[in-house]
Amino acid sequence: MADVTVLGAGIGGLALACALSQCGLSVRVIEQAPELAEVGAGIQISRNGVRVLQALGVPLPAPVQSHGTELRDWARGRLVLTVPPPAAGPTWYVHRADLLAALRSRAAARGVVLELGRRAVAVEGNRIDFADGASETVDVLIGADGVHGVTRPFVNGPSQARFTRQVAWRALVPARGEPAVAQLWMGPGRHMVLYPLRSGRLLNIVAVEERRDWTDDSWRQAGDPTDMRARFAGFGGAARAALERVDAAHLWALHLHPVADRWHRGSVALLGDAAHPTLPFLAQGACLALEDAWVLAACLARGQGLDRYEALRKPRAQAVVAAAGRNAWRFHLRTPLRQVAQLALRSGLVPPPDFGWVHDYDATAAVPSSP
Repeated sequence: MADVTVLGAGIGGLALACALSQCGLSVRVIEQAPELAEVGAGIQISRNGVRVLQALGVPLPAPVQSHGTELRDWARGRLVLTVPPPAAGPTWYVHRADLLAALRSRAAARGVVLELGRRAVAVEGNRIDFADGASETVDVLIGADGVHGVTRPFVNGPSQARFTRQVAWRALVPARGEPAVAQLWMGPGRHMVLYPLRSGRLLNIVAVEERRDWTDDSWRQAGDPTDMRARFAGFGGAARAALERVDAAHLWALHLHPVADRWHRGSVALLGDAAHPTLPFLAQGACLALEDAWVLAACLARGQGLDRYEALRKPRAQAVVAAAGRNAWRFHLRTPLRQVAQLALRSGLVPPPDFGWVHDYDATAAVPSSP
């Protein structure tokens, strides 16, 4: 079997390296960052992602087990609805940096080579061109380098993203005994999500607001905590208390990218956000990357190829990405629609959306022994 080179040492890239090495394949990972620093914030790993991590022998680091989701009104914090944990198994809250460290440790234990500080600037066929002028030709190349990486445009050509007119603020603050639930505070044109991390020591904050434009060239930038508080003024209860503790924040412009039309070109394939960037409103970005990693490794190990990988993964990714997009408007209903929706949920006349099909998926059983 040919050697596999992975561009990108994020969750998907490192999980793929673990899965490939577990299958007995030779793999190395190339990452542009000079070191894997502690960056990022909280992520949610539902049962579909946990299955992959368990199969890889990667324990969840300092996890908090979710006891469900609380939907709350933005101003008074009134509980609208409690959604129990998925029947498929619990969701876990973890810090992205902790999960990356656990994956890196597992990959190193399996002999995976990790090359840091090598920034790819172009991919042409099986050749990778680097920022320092060097070039390499590889056997099989997997682009886990994200939607802004160099692999996606090689496979599909340029694509146009659409600004959703939503911006996400993210911050971490010391926890103060908040419950092990995801608190979703729904307001007019904005919402907030709070959940604990690192065995309950930190509180993760994601606050999304609607904006008409995004003039900065970058998709991510540092934010002003005072501005963040002003933009979410009027949120009450625990939401307001959490905002008061923010001393550093970042902003993400939320863009809608199409799921890649092609997932491979020759022996160059896409994984994770490079194939299917998703909005954060279903908390499935990391889990989709983990699913991709297991299925792709199984297809390569069993000689089923990249066509089979695309056939197995593309419909699933399209469905999840579409569901995340539909969730966006539900969180930002304005009066009187918001009041009607909350009354319908509390009365039981309208059940909350059922995402069991998302969490029940088992990537470790998705690849049969023969096509």
